[in-house]
Amino acid sequence: MIDKPLIAVIGCNKMHEGEPAQTVKTRYLTVLAEQAGAVPLIVPSLGRPEDAAAIVARVDAVLLTGSVSNVSPAAYGGGVAHEPFDPARDRTALALIRAARHFGVPVTGICRGFQEINVALGGSLRDERDAGTSVHHVEDEGDLEAEFAHGHEVTPAPASLLARLVGTGPVIVNSVHHQLVDRLGEGLRVEATAADGVVEAIASREADPLIFAVQWHPEWRPQDVAHHIAFWRFVGERARRAATSRAEGLAPGSLEGV
Repeated sequence: MIDKPLIAVIGCNKMHEGEPAQTVKTRYLTVLAEQAGAVPLIVPSLGRPEDAAAIVARVDAVLLTGSVSNVSPAAYGGGVAHEPFDPARDRTALALIRAARHFGVPVTGICRGFQEINVALGGSLRDERDAGTSVHHVEDEGDLEAEFAHGHEVTPAPASLLARLVGTGPVIVNSVHHQLVDRLGEGLRVEATAADGVVEAIASREADPLIFAVQWHPEWRPQDVAHHIAFWRFVGERARRAATSRAEGLAPGSLEGV
């Protein structure tokens, strides 16, 4: 088995020193290196869907990170959402998800990445500020300690991948998202829900899902939370299996026992 798989990490479009730049919060890169045992590779969000196949052909897995930007309603047929938006990331992420699914490359989504996966597979989103609930986001933004201290329970679905990783009982997760799953994307299953019914984790329906995503942020101080460590070890193991299968010229192998 290959020791260190290569995982593509999507970038965001931000202004830096007066000009457009690609950014990824370092915590996503560090957790891949330290907890998943992988080599992270930043992939820019240039909004070029035609490049997606070339990207996934060269990596062992894809990580779609969280972001301060929201998925634009234009990506899922309209609706209400709040700025900021990052249309080039929308185009890049949706193409990467579809290409990875086609070629059998594992995809992990976190927060915005979770939402992008749902949209890429035909689902839609709504905003918690318009849904009459505020349990999913702390009101005072800007203070990271306060934001990530805010959380609630989620309950893994019976026989789900998440239950296999963290157990069947409720777990406490941080919660800093505004967008919620409205219509679930095709080929996806619900892996966990909050007490109010909001979908908190999803996976593709294969016995060993190639797509797995959570609404919370397991990259935030993962060493302090056992189920976050389990999450990242799974991400690394799944990528290593995919890398080994690629090296042997095979389709991605079974994840039985992970």
